[in-house]
Amino acid sequence: MTGAAQETMTGSLRAEQSGAVATIVIDNPRRRNALNQDMWQQFAPLLDRLATDPSVKVVVVRGAGGNFSAGADISDLLAILHDPDSGAHDGGHVTAGENALATFPKPTIAAIDGYCIGGAWQIAGACDIRIAAETATFGITPAKVGIVYPLSGIERLVRLAGPATAKYLLLTGDFITAAEAHGLGLLAKVVPEDKFWDEIQDFADRLATRSQLSTQAMKQIIDAIAVNDPAVPVISGYWQDQMAASGEPEEGIGAFLAKREPDFRWNGGGPARI
Repeated sequence: MTGAAQETMTGSLRAEQSGAVATIVIDNPRRRNALNQDMWQQFAPLLDRLATDPSVKVVVVRGAGGNFSAGADISDLLAILHDPDSGAHDGGHVTAGENALATFPKPTIAAIDGYCIGGAWQIAGACDIRIAAETATFGITPAKVGIVYPLSGIERLVRLAGPATAKYLLLTGDFITAAEAHGLGLLAKVVPEDKFWDEIQDFADRLATRSQLSTQAMKQIIDAIAVNDPAVPVISGYWQDQMAASGEPEEGIGAFLAKREPDFRWNGGGPARI
Protein backbone atom coordinates (compact mmCIF):
# COMPACT_ATOMS: atom_id res chain seq x y z
CA MET A 1 0.00 0.00 0.00
CA THR A 2 1.40 3.39 -0.97
CA GLY A 3 0.36 7.03 -1.16
CA ALA A 4 -0.90 9.01 1.80
CA ALA A 5 -1.23 5.98 4.05
CA GLN A 6 -1.14 6.56 7.77
CA GLU A 7 1.74 4.67 9.38
CA THR A 8 2.64 3.49 12.85
CA MET A 9 5.96 1.88 13.66
CA THR A 10 5.79 -1.23 15.84
CA GLY A 11 9.37 -2.45 16.18
CA SER A 12 10.14 -4.52 13.13
CA LEU A 13 6.48 -4.95 12.16
CA ARG A 14 4.97 -1.87 10.55
CA ALA A 15 1.22 -1.22 10.42
CA GLU A 16 -0.08 1.06 7.67
CA GLN A 17 -3.66 2.04 6.93
CA SER A 18 -5.20 3.35 3.72
CA GLY A 19 -8.97 3.71 3.89
CA ALA A 20 -10.52 0.58 5.38
CA VAL A 21 -7.46 -1.56 4.55
CA ALA A 22 -4.63 -2.04 7.06
CA THR A 23 -1.32 -3.53 5.97
CA ILE A 24 1.10 -5.34 8.23
CA VAL A 25 4.58 -5.01 6.76
CA ILE A 26 7.26 -7.53 7.79
CA ASP A 27 10.22 -5.18 7.83
CA ASN A 28 13.69 -6.71 7.88
CA PRO A 29 14.74 -6.34 4.22
CA ARG A 30 18.47 -6.79 4.80
CA ARG A 31 17.68 -10.37 5.86
CA ARG A 32 14.92 -10.90 3.28
CA ASN A 33 12.41 -10.06 6.04
CA ALA A 34 13.41 -12.98 8.24
CA LEU A 35 11.47 -12.96 11.52
CA ASN A 36 13.35 -12.95 14.80
CA GLN A 37 11.85 -13.88 18.15
CA ASP A 38 10.85 -10.32 18.96
CA MET A 39 9.07 -9.92 15.62
CA TRP A 40 7.04 -13.09 16.11
CA GLN A 41 5.87 -11.76 19.47
CA GLN A 42 4.69 -8.52 17.89
CA PHE A 43 1.96 -10.16 15.81
CA ALA A 44 -0.55 -10.76 18.61
CA PRO A 45 -0.67 -7.24 20.12
CA LEU A 46 -0.67 -5.62 16.69
CA LEU A 47 -3.52 -7.83 15.48
CA ASP A 48 -5.44 -7.24 18.71
CA ARG A 49 -5.32 -3.52 18.02
CA LEU A 50 -6.47 -3.92 14.42
CA ALA A 51 -9.27 -6.28 15.48
CA THR A 52 -10.80 -3.65 17.74
CA ASP A 53 -10.32 -0.73 15.34
CA PRO A 54 -13.72 -0.18 13.66
CA SER A 55 -12.11 1.66 10.75
CA VAL A 56 -10.21 -1.49 9.69
CA LYS A 57 -12.18 -3.97 7.58
CA VAL A 58 -9.42 -5.93 5.80
CA VAL A 59 -5.80 -6.71 6.66
CA VAL A 60 -3.04 -7.34 4.10
CA VAL A 61 0.22 -8.98 5.18
CA ARG A 62 3.30 -8.30 3.03
CA GLY A 63 7.06 -7.97 3.24
CA ALA A 64 9.11 -4.81 2.87
CA GLY A 65 11.09 -4.47 -0.33
CA GLY A 66 11.03 -7.39 -2.73
CA ASN A 67 10.36 -10.40 -0.49
CA PHE A 68 7.46 -11.65 1.63
CA SER A 69 9.76 -13.32 4.19
CA ALA A 70 12.62 -15.80 4.42
CA GLY A 71 10.93 -17.27 7.50
CA ALA A 72 12.33 -17.58 11.01
CA ASP A 73 15.68 -15.85 11.36
CA ILE A 74 18.20 -18.73 11.39
CA SER A 75 20.58 -16.74 13.60
CA ASP A 76 17.80 -16.55 16.22
CA LEU A 77 16.25 -19.98 15.63
CA LEU A 78 18.07 -21.89 18.38
CA ALA A 79 17.07 -19.21 20.87
CA ILE A 80 13.47 -19.57 19.72
CA LEU A 81 13.60 -23.36 19.98
CA HIS A 82 15.24 -23.43 23.41
CA ASP A 83 13.44 -20.54 25.10
CA PRO A 84 11.96 -22.18 28.23
CA ASP A 85 9.19 -19.56 28.38
CA SER A 86 8.04 -19.87 24.77
CA GLY A 87 6.42 -23.31 24.81
CA ALA A 88 8.78 -24.22 22.01
CA HIS A 89 7.66 -27.86 21.88
CA ASP A 90 4.49 -26.55 20.21
CA GLY A 91 6.17 -23.90 18.07
CA GLY A 92 6.45 -21.31 20.82
CA HIS A 93 6.32 -17.69 19.76
CA VAL A 94 6.24 -18.73 16.11
CA THR A 95 2.98 -20.63 16.55
CA ALA A 96 1.57 -17.86 18.76
CA GLY A 97 2.15 -15.36 15.96
CA GLU A 98 0.63 -17.71 13.40
CA ASN A 99 -2.42 -18.41 15.55
CA ALA A 100 -2.98 -14.71 16.23
CA LEU A 101 -3.28 -14.23 12.49
CA ALA A 102 -5.36 -17.38 11.90
CA THR A 103 -7.93 -16.36 14.55
CA PHE A 104 -8.11 -12.69 13.50
CA PRO A 105 -11.85 -12.03 12.95
CA LYS A 106 -11.60 -9.88 9.81
CA PRO A 107 -10.57 -11.00 6.30
CA THR A 108 -6.81 -11.31 5.75
CA ILE A 109 -4.79 -11.38 2.53
CA ALA A 110 -1.20 -12.58 2.16
CA ALA A 111 0.45 -10.56 -0.63
CA ILE A 112 3.43 -12.70 -1.58
CA ASP A 113 6.30 -11.60 -3.76
CA GLY A 114 9.91 -12.77 -3.77
CA TYR A 115 10.69 -15.45 -1.19
CA CYS A 116 8.15 -17.13 1.10
CA ILE A 117 10.29 -19.70 2.89
CA GLY A 118 10.11 -21.86 6.02
CA GLY A 119 8.20 -20.19 8.84
CA ALA A 120 6.96 -17.53 6.43
CA TRP A 121 4.54 -20.14 5.12
CA GLN A 122 2.96 -20.25 8.58
CA ILE A 123 2.15 -16.56 8.20
CA ALA A 124 0.93 -16.91 4.61
CA GLY A 125 -0.98 -20.10 5.37
CA ALA A 126 -2.74 -18.46 8.32
CA CYS A 127 -4.22 -15.79 6.05
CA ASP A 128 -7.63 -16.31 4.49
CA ILE A 129 -6.56 -15.57 0.91
CA ARG A 130 -3.11 -15.86 -0.66
CA ILE A 131 -2.21 -13.96 -3.83
CA ALA A 132 1.30 -14.18 -5.26
CA ALA A 133 3.36 -12.44 -7.91
CA GLU A 134 4.32 -14.84 -10.69
CA THR A 135 7.99 -14.44 -9.69
CA ALA A 136 7.44 -15.60 -6.07
CA THR A 137 9.29 -18.63 -4.72
CA PHE A 138 8.00 -20.98 -2.01
CA GLY A 139 9.71 -23.53 0.20
CA ILE A 140 8.90 -25.18 3.53
CA THR A 141 12.33 -26.17 4.74
CA PRO A 142 12.46 -27.66 8.30
CA ALA A 143 14.05 -30.89 7.00
CA LYS A 144 17.02 -28.86 5.73
CA VAL A 145 17.88 -27.62 9.24
CA GLY A 146 16.85 -30.61 11.35
CA ILE A 147 13.73 -29.26 13.01
CA VAL A 148 10.14 -30.47 13.16
CA TYR A 149 7.68 -27.96 11.75
CA PRO A 150 5.10 -26.78 14.34
CA LEU A 151 1.93 -28.85 14.49
CA SER A 152 -0.34 -25.93 13.63
CA GLY A 153 1.60 -25.27 10.42
CA ILE A 154 1.49 -28.94 9.40
CA GLU A 155 -2.23 -29.21 10.12
CA ARG A 156 -3.02 -26.10 8.09
CA LEU A 157 -0.89 -27.30 5.17
CA VAL A 158 -2.61 -30.71 5.16
CA ARG A 159 -6.05 -29.06 5.16
CA LEU A 160 -5.09 -26.77 2.26
CA ALA A 161 -3.17 -29.14 0.03
CA GLY A 162 -3.74 -32.70 1.29
CA PRO A 163 -1.35 -35.15 2.97
CA ALA A 164 0.54 -36.19 -0.18
CA THR A 165 1.45 -32.62 -1.12
CA ALA A 166 2.26 -31.77 2.51
CA LYS A 167 4.69 -34.69 2.63
CA TYR A 168 6.33 -33.65 -0.63
CA LEU A 169 6.86 -30.07 0.52
CA LEU A 170 7.90 -30.83 4.10
CA LEU A 171 10.05 -33.91 3.51
CA THR A 172 12.01 -32.47 0.58
CA GLY A 173 12.15 -28.77 1.48
CA ASP A 174 12.31 -28.16 -2.26
CA PHE A 175 11.57 -24.70 -3.63
CA ILE A 176 8.60 -24.33 -5.98
CA THR A 177 7.36 -21.54 -8.23
CA ALA A 178 4.20 -19.51 -7.77
CA ALA A 179 2.60 -21.40 -10.65
CA GLU A 180 3.42 -24.72 -8.98
CA ALA A 181 2.11 -23.45 -5.63
CA HIS A 182 -1.13 -22.42 -7.31
CA GLY A 183 -1.45 -25.84 -8.92
CA LEU A 184 -0.97 -27.49 -5.52
CA GLY A 185 -3.79 -25.44 -4.00
CA LEU A 186 -1.66 -23.12 -1.89
CA LEU A 187 -2.68 -19.91 -3.68
CA ALA A 188 -5.94 -18.33 -4.79
CA LYS A 189 -4.32 -16.40 -7.62
CA VAL A 190 -1.02 -15.66 -9.38
CA VAL A 191 -0.56 -12.17 -10.85
CA PRO A 192 2.07 -10.79 -13.28
CA GLU A 193 4.78 -8.89 -11.41
CA ASP A 194 4.05 -5.57 -13.10
CA LYS A 195 0.40 -5.69 -12.07
CA PHE A 196 0.82 -7.29 -8.65
CA TRP A 197 0.48 -4.37 -6.22
CA ASP A 198 -2.35 -2.77 -8.18
CA GLU A 199 -4.17 -6.10 -8.03
CA ILE A 200 -3.60 -6.39 -4.28
CA GLN A 201 -4.88 -2.85 -3.71
CA ASP A 202 -7.95 -3.34 -5.90
CA PHE A 203 -8.77 -6.71 -4.36
CA ALA A 204 -8.41 -5.49 -0.76
CA ASP A 205 -10.47 -2.37 -1.45
CA ARG A 206 -13.21 -4.48 -3.07
CA LEU A 207 -13.26 -6.91 -0.15
CA ALA A 208 -13.58 -3.97 2.25
CA THR A 209 -16.86 -2.93 0.58
CA ARG A 210 -18.54 -6.21 1.52
CA SER A 211 -20.69 -6.60 4.61
CA GLN A 212 -18.50 -7.06 7.67
CA LEU A 213 -21.20 -9.22 9.21
CA SER A 214 -21.25 -11.52 6.18
CA THR A 215 -17.48 -11.81 5.82
CA GLN A 216 -16.72 -12.29 9.51
CA ALA A 217 -19.57 -14.78 9.95
CA MET A 218 -18.66 -16.93 6.97
CA LYS A 219 -14.96 -16.83 7.83
CA GLN A 220 -15.63 -18.21 11.31
CA ILE A 221 -18.08 -20.83 10.03
CA ILE A 222 -15.70 -22.02 7.30
CA ASP A 223 -12.80 -22.27 9.74
CA ALA A 224 -14.95 -24.31 12.13
CA ILE A 225 -16.09 -26.65 9.35
CA ALA A 226 -12.47 -27.15 8.22
CA VAL A 227 -11.47 -28.60 11.61
CA ASN A 228 -14.72 -30.57 12.13
CA ASP A 229 -15.65 -28.42 15.11
CA PRO A 230 -18.79 -29.89 16.71
CA ALA A 231 -19.89 -26.35 17.60
CA VAL A 232 -20.55 -25.46 13.93
CA PRO A 233 -24.37 -25.38 14.38
CA VAL A 234 -24.03 -23.15 17.45
CA ILE A 235 -21.66 -20.79 15.64
CA SER A 236 -23.97 -20.65 12.63
CA GLY A 237 -26.97 -19.99 14.88
CA TYR A 238 -25.15 -17.14 16.59
CA TRP A 239 -24.47 -15.48 13.24
CA GLN A 240 -28.03 -16.00 12.03
CA ASP A 241 -29.21 -14.14 15.14
CA GLN A 242 -26.67 -11.38 14.51
CA MET A 243 -27.88 -11.07 10.92
CA ALA A 244 -31.54 -10.84 11.95
CA ALA A 245 -30.79 -7.93 14.28
CA SER A 246 -28.25 -6.13 12.12
CA GLY A 247 -30.19 -4.48 9.31
CA GLU A 248 -27.55 -5.68 6.85
CA PRO A 249 -29.92 -7.75 4.65
CA GLU A 250 -32.34 -4.83 4.37
CA GLU A 251 -29.52 -2.52 3.31
CA GLY A 252 -27.98 -5.00 0.88
CA ILE A 253 -31.22 -6.03 -0.79
CA GLY A 254 -32.49 -2.44 -0.87
CA ALA A 255 -29.27 -1.28 -2.53
CA PHE A 256 -29.46 -4.07 -5.10
CA LEU A 257 -33.04 -3.20 -6.04
CA ALA A 258 -32.24 0.53 -6.19
CA LYS A 259 -29.10 -0.17 -8.26
CA ARG A 260 -26.83 1.66 -5.84
CA GLU A 261 -23.81 0.69 -3.77
CA PRO A 262 -24.77 -0.65 -0.31
CA ASP A 263 -23.78 1.25 2.81
CA PHE A 264 -23.10 -1.61 5.23
CA ARG A 265 -22.69 -0.36 8.79
CA TRP A 266 -22.59 -3.43 11.02
CA ASN A 267 -19.45 -3.33 13.09
CA GLY A 268 -20.29 -5.10 16.31
CA GLY A 269 -20.88 -8.44 17.90
CA GLY A 270 -17.58 -10.02 16.97
CA PRO A 271 -17.02 -13.75 16.57
CA ALA A 272 -19.10 -16.37 18.34
CA ARG A 273 -17.52 -17.33 21.67
CA ILE A 274 -17.97 -21.05 22.30
